[in-house]
Amino acid sequence: MSSPTAAATAPLDPRRWKALVFICLAQLMVVLDGTIVNIALPSAQRALHFSDGNRQWVVTAYALAFGGLLLLGGRIADKWGRRRAFLTGLVGFALASALGGAAVNTGMLLGARALQGVFGALLAPAALSLLTVMFTEGKERAKAFGIYGAISGGGAAVGLLLGGVLTEYANWRWTLLVNVLIAAIAITGTLMEVREPAGSHNQARLDLPGALLASGGLASLVWAFSRAESDGWGSATTVTLFVAAAVLLTLLVVVQQRVKAPLLPLRVVLDRNRGGAYLSLGMAVVGMFGLFLFLTYYLQVVLDYSPVISGVAFLPMVAGMMTGSTQIGARLMTRVAPRFLMGPGFLLASGALVILAQIKVDSSYAAVLLPGLFLMGLGMGTAFMPAMSLATRGVKPQDAGVASAMVNTSQQIGGAIGTALLSTLATSATADYAADHAREATTPTAGHLLQLQAMVHGFSTAIWWAAGILALASVTAFTLINTGHQGKDGRQGSSDEEPVLTVVH
Repeated sequence: MSSPTAAATAPLDPRRWKALVFICLAQLMVVLDGTIVNIALPSAQRALHFSDGNRQWVVTAYALAFGGLLLLGGRIADKWGRRRAFLTGLVGFALASALGGAAVNTGMLLGARALQGVFGALLAPAALSLLTVMFTEGKERAKAFGIYGAISGGGAAVGLLLGGVLTEYANWRWTLLVNVLIAAIAITGTLMEVREPAGSHNQARLDLPGALLASGGLASLVWAFSRAESDGWGSATTVTLFVAAAVLLTLLVVVQQRVKAPLLPLRVVLDRNRGGAYLSLGMAVVGMFGLFLFLTYYLQVVLDYSPVISGVAFLPMVAGMMTGSTQIGARLMTRVAPRFLMGPGFLLASGALVILAQIKVDSSYAAVLLPGLFLMGLGMGTAFMPAMSLATRGVKPQDAGVASAMVNTSQQIGGAIGTALLSTLATSATADYAADHAREATTPTAGHLLQLQAMVHGFSTAIWWAAGILALASVTAFTLINTGHQGKDGRQGSSDEEPVLTVVH
């Protein structure tokens, strides 16, 4: 391994900024997939004639594979090398997307979605860990993570727009086939421009018991939240899955303390600042996923927007995300401690949700939705970028992949919790409102209006809860994170830091 002096004087890869373009393009593809397919589900269901029960599995098959295999994917990236893992993930994701786009029956589509999740679990941590080991100087790291953070946060909203355009003007199959085009560009660029610093691989044997426990535990947890949304929190299936997840993840912690080369070295998550970043990120995603879910229904069902116009309606959030990430977070990250960006950022996003919770059946887009969405994006962009950088800061180069996987894992679990918990709250509030005002439905027109009012009341209630969770994320960031700014080499303050190598092969 190179000495600190050698690492400091070694030339930086002159192609690193070109490489960033293709790394971000691959990340955009993964993030897009989280929402783009949702818009196309009704069309796909009509074309392939699958049941409402199987419709849920189009989303769940991907989520289970992706969430369950992220830690293993991160460790494989550390062992194989991030560039090799990145290319493998790109090729596999493209082939799985092509298979899904060509699906002739339900089984073929579900299998393709599961394969997308498998290769996405390799691709996502490889992308973030490439950034971690390629950009080590403070100002450059801030700029690179600002761009990456904006794409990670805004990609889901872009997916809603692109999904609407492709479904309405082309065919639902293109919501999957578009990944082939994106991946082809990213693969070509990666072969030409992406180089990984030498000496950062982890040559230890793969921890198979840890891999099985992590994959089983995380998949059980994601599945439990999925079943809670559809079957209820007290159903036998839901409770069994939560118990299984608790047992498997507890065993994982025990095993990681005993093996020589753990899948997830506990030092990665037990570092106070890194752990605070993972926790607050996960909590913030709970609120953001709930917002996407409810506002999509609100725009299309209540305000009667088309899928395309609904996607356009989310663009102010993307603009806010880009501004917060690249103009606030990236500029201040090297001068301001992370908690003074993350805390206010999450708090601003919470305030934006308070604005959005004021929605009514006849709310004005310009008066309520526009300012709420822009401020939501601004707050999340400001907070996400330093959080993602902090979550991978100071780790040994050999652990960069698994530390990056933990970022994706916290977001995946946060998304699963947000979808299940907030959907339950919205459904309950809707039912209560409808029951309390049932006597007002004296005519068919009044009955339809009551139905819309009850639905909007449910959405508003859930968004209020999401605002509270984001406020808690802000408190968590202020309380747990105590490191200084991420200036110079961007690695001060972490307990397991080692010189990050910059020798390029």
